[in-house]
Amino acid sequence: MTPFPMASRIKHLRARALKAFFNAHMAVYEASGGRIGAKLGGLPCLLLTTTGRKSGIARTTPLVYFKDGRNYVVVGSDGAARRDPQWWKNLQAQPHGNIRDGRSTCEVTARLAAGEERARLWQIGVGINPMWGRYQTQTERILPVVILEPVA
Repeated sequence: MTPFPMASRIKHLRARALKAFFNAHMAVYEASGGRIGAKLGGLPCLLLTTTGRKSGIARTTPLVYFKDGRNYVVVGSDGAARRDPQWWKNLQAQPHGNIRDGRSTCEVTARLAAGEERARLWQIGVGINPMWGRYQTQTERILPVVILEPVA
């Protein structure tokens, strides 16, 4: 028997446990009206709701973020996965979404940061959440830095 099936099983179980944790976190965040769950591991956390690009179904994801002026900035790290996260693929197809930041909610329009703006936001982001920097070293793709602009 090779060690690969066990390693694969452990990886699968870890992914399922993380998914269950994040689902529970989102449920508490929403049920409490944002009073509980606005921090995740000591970092600010918002709930982003996008429209599934294939299904058309609303999908909600908890994301660590930071503010840049009135904008929210999130990074599509997905734990250093080889592919961009589904929420970013959904926003590329339909850039409008909704966020819950604690007790506040608003509609947002998403755009990808590029050039000097991306470099500036990336430096701020890895200062707030060093895991993003570690994830970038563990994947070949460039992690998207996404700006969520509140709709007036």
